[in-house]
Amino acid sequence: MAEVREFPAVWLQGGSCSGCVVSLLNAVSPNIRQLLVDPVVPGRHVSLLFQPTVMAGSGEVALSVLPGEEAARGFILVVEGSIPTASPHYCMIGETGGQELSMLDKACELASRALAVVCVGTCSSFGGIPAAAPNPTGSKSLKTVLAERGISVPVVCIPGCPPHPDWFVHTVANVLLNGLPAADALDDVGRPLEFYGRTIHEQCPRRPDFDAGKLAKKQGDAGCLYHVGCKGPVTYADCPTRMWNSGVNWCVGANGPCIGCVEPSFPDLLSPLYEKICEERLPRLACTTRS
Repeated sequence: MAEVREFPAVWLQGGSCSGCVVSLLNAVSPNIRQLLVDPVVPGRHVSLLFQPTVMAGSGEVALSVLPGEEAARGFILVVEGSIPTASPHYCMIGETGGQELSMLDKACELASRALAVVCVGTCSSFGGIPAAAPNPTGSKSLKTVLAERGISVPVVCIPGCPPHPDWFVHTVANVLLNGLPAADALDDVGRPLEFYGRTIHEQCPRRPDFDAGKLAKKQGDAGCLYHVGCKGPVTYADCPTRMWNSGVNWCVGANGPCIGCVEPSFPDLLSPLYEKICEERLPRLACTTRS
């Protein structure tokens, strides 16, 4: 039997709803059992050491499996959720030896020793809903926190609220096959161009309606949804072609406008979600998606 190389991974959950890991649990090809049990690619297997939602252990027993000092640069850190910074008592992931472990401190400690960091979901990637105004918890993206603490580590962002399971699984498979993505494989905010390289508007099957001036005036109308809040023109993702739930449907296909959940500007600059994009904001939105 050929030797299988193990790639240890640690998944921390911060300020989030756990929707990102739930989305991943719905992965189809490969499914979650194959992802956790079988090699993602021949001869290479991701060994998920820690994931609070799916692991059986809890408390200090579970925390004891987190990589210690001897595991320097020997694992991949996956982070779901924003990092609350307003108080050291926000977002505790547990305690050991009677000492509380905050998400802020543990994420930074592990990131400083990781081979790479994968931010799963918009909250981890850009702050997301927890960082929306007035942001009482001082939530920030992991990348912002690492920069503030002077921690240098490769970071790949897989945003979405939640992200499509393919975006995460295919990114992990690509890393196992080819190593970390080159700079030209990522956009200005660290997203893989393979999934986030074109706007929703470019790929939308309702683009001909927009070009023909057939625009919905209220929710439920046929036609392009730009006037009822669709953020497709400023949102970079392949939802129209990949679709969700095993290719069954996607937001616009269900007659709901794209809300721009993969963008750094979500939700503050893209709100109100069901109103036409404010024209005065367009230059600012462009600055937060492409330089």
